[in-house]
Amino acid sequence: MKTPSLDDVKTLSILKEAFGEAVLLEDEAGASEPQRILAEFEVDGVGYAVLQSERMKREEETALYHIVTDEQGELQLAEVLDDDEWETILELYDEMTVSFDD
Repeated sequence: MKTPSLDDVKTLSILKEAFGEAVLLEDEAGASEPQRILAEFEVDGVGYAVLQSERMKREEETALYHIVTDEQGELQLAEVLDDDEWETILELYDEMTVSFDD
């Protein structure tokens, strides 16, 4: 993946239009946990969602997912498994959310 810049980012609102401000995801134990949609955007034709649960917020963590559509046209979230892609996209998200205002 080439290093994208803010000029390569296209803002999306697919998830918010479909689900509102949060999506309900199952954790590893099968328990449902709401995750707030912090951002949705596209880079080089790939959709990404940055999500955060209340637990993750306390730990200052976020989750990164690919936004995909399955064969039936349903929206799906798929974990970003490539470490380099994950780091690159979250660095880009950080650039998008940095404020230099005091």
